[in-house]
Amino acid sequence: MGKISCNRRVVITGLSMISPLGNDLNASWEGMINGKSGIGLITAFDAAEYTTKIAGEVKGFNPENFMDKKEVKKMDRFIHYAVACSKMAFEESQFKIKDSNAHKVGVWIGAGIGGLMTIEKYHTLLLENGPKKISPFFIPMLLINLAPGQVSIMTGAKGPNASTVSACSTGTNSIGDAYRIIARGDADVMIAGGAESTITPLCISGFNAMKALSTRNDEPEKASRPFDKNRDGFVVSEGSGIVILEELSSAINRGAKIYAEVAGYGFSSDAYHLSTPDPDAQGAFYCMKNAIEDAGINPEDIDYINAHGTSTYYNDLNETKAIKHLFKEHSKKIMVSSIKSMIGHALGAAGGIEAVATAMTLYTGIIPPTINFEEADEECDLDYVPNIMRKADVRYAISNSFGFGGTNATLVLKKWEGK
Repeated sequence: MGKISCNRRVVITGLSMISPLGNDLNASWEGMINGKSGIGLITAFDAAEYTTKIAGEVKGFNPENFMDKKEVKKMDRFIHYAVACSKMAFEESQFKIKDSNAHKVGVWIGAGIGGLMTIEKYHTLLLENGPKKISPFFIPMLLINLAPGQVSIMTGAKGPNASTVSACSTGTNSIGDAYRIIARGDADVMIAGGAESTITPLCISGFNAMKALSTRNDEPEKASRPFDKNRDGFVVSEGSGIVILEELSSAINRGAKIYAEVAGYGFSSDAYHLSTPDPDAQGAFYCMKNAIEDAGINPEDIDYINAHGTSTYYNDLNETKAIKHLFKEHSKKIMVSSIKSMIGHALGAAGGIEAVATAMTLYTGIIPPTINFEEADEECDLDYVPNIMRKADVRYAISNSFGFGGTNATLVLKKWEGK
């Protein structure tokens, strides 16, 4: 893939996340580095008859803290998360949109599934009460591109505005695509990431039918256990992760706080199966390879990988295999961890949340652990930072996301060293 023709540098000047561990950056990050679990029994609906009764729910979130009550009613919950998270990240960046720069500020936020909650609600309403009971806001409520659309309306950002939809790679692709937009000069600032809220009867039923979810219902906090020998599936969660990307000279000229630099982006396809990863791990291998080449560095420069790490047998095995194939002997020196062990799998939001966590690792020098790592799998034999966070000087880090359909995305983030 190599370097793109325009080499404008891009940094992260704002970030936020909403997760099962908290409704802002500080609460979520503190929970992660302290190894807390946000997984519990489902409260969004009565899950008594379901094979899986657990999820990573966002708790105590009130969208009216971020928008008028009348606006709340026009949006699905995943859009509430996108708007709230974007507003917090944008406030953190301290960037000001003016008439003179609005056309150079864009929004690129995706979701893997989108407004499933709205679809289920209004389908039931239609069947029970007929078509006249359907809200005129039904369609805008569920459309994935209304996440960036609403953020654009509320912030005044008039630059590039769209959504990437690539299953569980969505958040990472969205940030990577936004990075490229700035690098080639189509914008100076991008609000980018992912949002998702699909803890619904249909979602849980669908993943259960695929036998993809953990059924460790009696121990919810121990259910998500990436790379552990006794893992039995992933745990669905929800939330949002948003970063403010900014062209380097713009950030420096206004004296912005810089959390990290986006150094590279790669993506690929397994071209193998609709849900099972390529057993040779070629897609994940080339995805990371492409990102490292785009960053203009060597594999040996990578210190840490924020893994996709879903707690499913094939994903964890294949990600490990790809890391060992690409990094060879250096793979033994790389620290690898999965925050999904604590917050579950937020689908289209996962890559956004994980990019925020990776940037925080570079900024703070703290690596969140992989909790519930109790019994090593002989096929997963890397340093997964088990159970307890670790302090380390990380210069280059990778954030991986792999999704249904064989879609893969990788970001390379670099510690900001003032030059």
